[in-house]
Amino acid sequence: MAEIATIARPYAEALFKASSADLGATAAWLDQVAAIAGNPQLKAFADNPKASTEQVIGVIAGVAGSQLPAAATNFLAAVLENGRFAALPEVAKQFRALANARSGSSDAVVHSAFPISDAELAQLGTSLEKRFGRKLKLSVEQDPSLIGGVRVVVGDEVLDTSVKARLEQMKVALSA
Repeated sequence: MAEIATIARPYAEALFKASSADLGATAAWLDQVAAIAGNPQLKAFADNPKASTEQVIGVIAGVAGSQLPAAATNFLAAVLENGRFAALPEVAKQFRALANARSGSSDAVVHSAFPISDAELAQLGTSLEKRFGRKLKLSVEQDPSLIGGVRVVVGDEVLDTSVKARLEQMKVALSA
């Protein structure tokens, strides 16, 4: 959605500039708040004109299970007062992109048919960093439909070495 991305950009940029001293801590609470904001019931509560900003922030803090930092509370208040609560997941995504650009790294999602141990992930990470030419922050998602192998998504680049992809390639070659 281009509209949500356009709405989220100034918030992500402002938060990035304001928190440049401690991007890691800001990214941590922003990711947590964005995940909470994705809940449809909370979106409906936040959009309710009878719900105050303090009430919504209180619910978010309650779900988070801890006291939010002052910067998080102030940021949430600005977002809620401007009616931009639905844009929070996109704000978090754009904030991560800005933080990654500064550090010269990228987020990478490794889709695997089977669980990957920490040692295997570290070895895979080293290989992928050489392949993509930059530092990667890896996360793993299990996808049994791959049958075997891995599928790595780094931004808009995809490296698919899964059995499923190879079978699809053979199917195309045989039917051509």
